[in-house]
Amino acid sequence: MKFSYNWIREYVDGLDILPAKLEALITMKTAECEGIEEVGAYLGSACAARVESVEPIANSHNVKARVETSKYGAKTVVCGASNCRAGLTTVYVPLGKKIIHGIESDGMLASGAELGINRDGDGIVEGAAIAGCEPDSVIEIDNKSINHRPDLWGHFGMAREVAAISRRSLGDPVKLELLPGGPSPVKVAIADFDLCARFSALVFENVKVAPSPLWLQYRLSAIGLNPINNIVDLTNYIMAELAQPMHAYDRDRLNGDTIFVRPARDGERIVALNEEEYALKPSNLVIADAAGTIGIAGVIGGLGTAISEKTTNVVFESGNFQAASVRRTSVDIKLRTDASMRFEKSQDPVNTVRGLARVVELMQEVSPGARLVGGLVDQKRPLPEPPEVELPIEWVVRKLGREVAGAEIRDILQSLGFGVREVRPDVLLVTIPSWRATKDISLKDDLVEEVGRMVGYDSITPVAPAVLDTVPLQEESRAFHRAARAMFTAQGFTEVHNYSFVSEDLARKFGFEPDDHVRVANPIASDQNLLRMSLLPEIYGNITQNRKHFDAFRLFEIGREIHKQPSGLPREITHLVAAIYSKEGDGADLFELKRTAECLMPGAETCPGAARAYEHPARSGEILWRGKRVGRMFELYPNLLEGRAAVLDLDLEVVQKLRSRDKTYTPLRRYPSSQFDLSVIAGARELVADLQSKLKEFAGELLESIEYVRQYSGPPLPENTKSVSFRLTVGSPERTLSSEEAGAIRARIIEGMRGLGYELRV
Repeated sequence: MKFSYNWIREYVDGLDILPAKLEALITMKTAECEGIEEVGAYLGSACAARVESVEPIANSHNVKARVETSKYGAKTVVCGASNCRAGLTTVYVPLGKKIIHGIESDGMLASGAELGINRDGDGIVEGAAIAGCEPDSVIEIDNKSINHRPDLWGHFGMAREVAAISRRSLGDPVKLELLPGGPSPVKVAIADFDLCARFSALVFENVKVAPSPLWLQYRLSAIGLNPINNIVDLTNYIMAELAQPMHAYDRDRLNGDTIFVRPARDGERIVALNEEEYALKPSNLVIADAAGTIGIAGVIGGLGTAISEKTTNVVFESGNFQAASVRRTSVDIKLRTDASMRFEKSQDPVNTVRGLARVVELMQEVSPGARLVGGLVDQKRPLPEPPEVELPIEWVVRKLGREVAGAEIRDILQSLGFGVREVRPDVLLVTIPSWRATKDISLKDDLVEEVGRMVGYDSITPVAPAVLDTVPLQEESRAFHRAARAMFTAQGFTEVHNYSFVSEDLARKFGFEPDDHVRVANPIASDQNLLRMSLLPEIYGNITQNRKHFDAFRLFEIGREIHKQPSGLPREITHLVAAIYSKEGDGADLFELKRTAECLMPGAETCPGAARAYEHPARSGEILWRGKRVGRMFELYPNLLEGRAAVLDLDLEVVQKLRSRDKTYTPLRRYPSSQFDLSVIAGARELVADLQSKLKEFAGELLESIEYVRQYSGPPLPENTKSVSFRLTVGSPERTLSSEEAGAIRARIIEGMRGLGYELRV
């Protein structure tokens, strides 16, 4: 949201705080500012000029113009604009002298785009009425920081804040006494006052549609709005000033004399001002005449009743629509506009007639000769009484943690537009103004925030609360998850965080039926309408995105699978999914992933398992730990992506239950151990884990450890065989084994394996 410093200064009496300082104050006391943009730099020295004569320049599209300026006397300017002609009144900017085509050009004649007045760069300005067009500073405010403040979506609301910050008086631009009395030539019928709390309208005749005055074009351009014509620009100006969206209809293109505010009918369609056609449904609120829909309430008007150059009679409407209804419609038709963004914040219903009062005043300037027809039509439900909140001064002081005088509290609240009166000694009764009562201020806690931000939170000395503190109980699963994160990051993995939503297409890709998922009633995006039953689809998405930038990486996520139940709430299961990707992988990543899993689950084993649709048919299996199945490990099916990705999927709830809570002390061995290597010749498809368990069995009690070293296949080994090498460590906790004893264990292992039909390379 952009705010013009000059515009704000019109409402705040004697404002002399420089824009940069004001931006900092607004950030600290009201809303987060994102920067300042300087606009209209040339306007500081520009002046009116009349083109006295024009001479063509040989071999050039430019012309030599002699002009008479209002501030700098006669000048000669080389100009390339096609509309530069004798007798034209335009705008001159003194930029200094330069030689162009051998002619000394002193300054320039400026286009609207060069001045920052509008986006017209095709020719120089026609007309020199640049009064009110001065260099300006535009302060940009983060929209998210004013979502709760519908009044701050207009310059007058921000000016109120600035007046309170600077302790200056605020001038109200609205003159309600300008609103005409008597019957209106149009009627309004509201079907549901819960959806439309108020709808007001005025009719003008003898309107001339033309470009807006330059000051109006400049105001809109400075804050990012595109000038269109005087009538449309007027509605946009009032929206930017009072935060009240408005719309103008060509009265001659309306059918009948009644404007209806009603839900759309089944099958109703409308072509909007953006020339897009929208299909509507009964949950969408519309504006209609006797023939059908003429606008989508709170979002956009219809093309059929739009203002055009032929328009002479205009109906200005100013409505107040339910925030949720506008948001729902905006999502349905996939269109957000400047109007819908404001209505979504719950606008003040008092503002509808305030906006029309501004129309009456400004129409005299943007369309001289336009005349009001009849009076104001204003349909509304009874406006609620302003809510009142009791505010003890002692309570404010205690909450803020610093002394604030009652008079200062009163002054702050009154400067922000609150009504304040003392009902008992040191107890204030605060009346909430209509523009803060929609969904913003309702409790005394809200009021203490108003006082706190204005006195400045930096003026409050940080003090620890004087309350007894106790160490919270350690939540076991949280501690376990934290330890798992630390372990995986120590192994070089990067943690990712994904949404708990998945699309139907991605769910099917991993073998999940969409109907088995919990569906999201109001998804944040059309491709995120299911609650995930597995972390795998989104980890796959992370892999496909990151492989565009990296040839190898490791990542993991700890999150919840959400499984629909026959009745009641869905079941949530915490899983850990880790992946290692290599563009030029050789299959070793699967073993690295197994090693990493063993860091979390010492002694974990892998065993073959039937491959699922997304798994490599020959490189997938189950993870077993302490006799229980705890997850799966596999490579993604080669067709799913270029490169190789090894994936580990663990059920952390099962892993946590199997963890030993008691730690047993094992003293360091006092006696040296003996090591030897053995290589077993086995079938190519035989499992290394099976060979390892057989070696352990023959080694007996004195085996300290057995470690897989490597495997080899190829000459001179027979076809379909492999040599698997292990390193065995044997020893006794009570003495040093003799070489004969170690040799006897080795011989027993060899003899036992040969008895099972294996050949050993010793």
